[in-house]
Amino acid sequence: MTTELLRFSTAGSVDDGKSTLIGRLLYDSKSIFEDQYDAIKSASEKRGEEEVNLALLTDGLKAEREQGITIDVAYRYFATPKRKFIIADTPGHIQYTRNMVTGSSTANVALILIDARQGVIEQTRRHAIISSLLQIPHLVICINKMDLVNYSKEVYENIRQDFEDFASKLDVKDVSFIPISALKGDNVVDRSENMEWYEGSTLLYYLENVHIGSDYNFIDTRFPVQYVIRPYNDDFHDYRGYAGRIAGGIIRKGDQVMVLPSGFTSTVEKIDTADGEITEAFPPMSVTLLLKDDIDISRGDMIVRANNQPDATQDIDLRICWFNEKPLQLRGKYEIRHTTQTVRCIVQEIQYKMDVNTLHRNLEDKDIKMNDIARISIRTTKPLFVDPYSKNRITGSVIMVDEGTNETVAAGMII
Repeated sequence: MTTELLRFSTAGSVDDGKSTLIGRLLYDSKSIFEDQYDAIKSASEKRGEEEVNLALLTDGLKAEREQGITIDVAYRYFATPKRKFIIADTPGHIQYTRNMVTGSSTANVALILIDARQGVIEQTRRHAIISSLLQIPHLVICINKMDLVNYSKEVYENIRQDFEDFASKLDVKDVSFIPISALKGDNVVDRSENMEWYEGSTLLYYLENVHIGSDYNFIDTRFPVQYVIRPYNDDFHDYRGYAGRIAGGIIRKGDQVMVLPSGFTSTVEKIDTADGEITEAFPPMSVTLLLKDDIDISRGDMIVRANNQPDATQDIDLRICWFNEKPLQLRGKYEIRHTTQTVRCIVQEIQYKMDVNTLHRNLEDKDIKMNDIARISIRTTKPLFVDPYSKNRITGSVIMVDEGTNETVAAGMII
């Protein structure tokens, strides 16, 4: 049995302790080597700090260490006997909203840090709204620096109430609250002796046990074909497999399937993986499907069920986060990458710009600049097989690319 993988991102305002929290998680769960610890210990001493600065474990850029802030998304990997983890440590500054979007787009859990002295501030609301837009299934509000407010239950309860009042307007299904001190280690890996009034779990216990099995869509079968495998040798003379990553549904040997865009139907004869043949596969597994009939299938095609198909459309409404210094051009032409398809598109309409702090829709201001979130309509050169992002985060997302520079200019969620 393989260990389950959980992806989580951290967000919060500058100096809320995101990097320190991750450093504490890695250190207390014994996921760093002795020499790494010695290196950050001597770096902390050189900087004249009394305690070992665990934030240095994740702040890799020189500018980050100098300013004591996170600028780029830092990815870290660690494992416990129960689960494997990939952490995306995302920046807190307003001008790095795009980095938060990229770091959180694949997360199962978002940790939002709040400084117990500051309470719920604009950046807290901003990050909660982005987590809601990205449909991150689980939200953990870590109320940090409890040591600086004498581990006060009253402070914790007030912040919790403030956040709950605000979050009631958002589309967030599962919110948990944990009072912590990343610096001292309270309730991160080990239970705090200073907060006996708190009866919930520690952060690591939560991450190890939160149920993520139902975060994927297991109902609508979606298999975008990435590559056609033809070995051309005597051992696999007639082998024709379609490789890809399952984006939705459960595929079993013997299932009736349909191929888009051709509409031809066939039966799944075999499911191959790197570890051998299996009888059923589900998201997010990477597999190779062999079909009973010889059908002309190539990269960009999608294998689905005949009675459960995505929308095949050229007119798509998107909610985008703009990444580029050059503003979005109305009637501008861009490349769209969706699952395994690449097509060109034209921006037909900019409907509104969203104020990420209040969720207010600005219908007047159509000037979409870096880090702005907006709703637009595009028309593609050929149909894409899409689902709403709320239904499937893989078939419901696109990236926009500038054809001239090949830069990724936006991430889009299909409405």
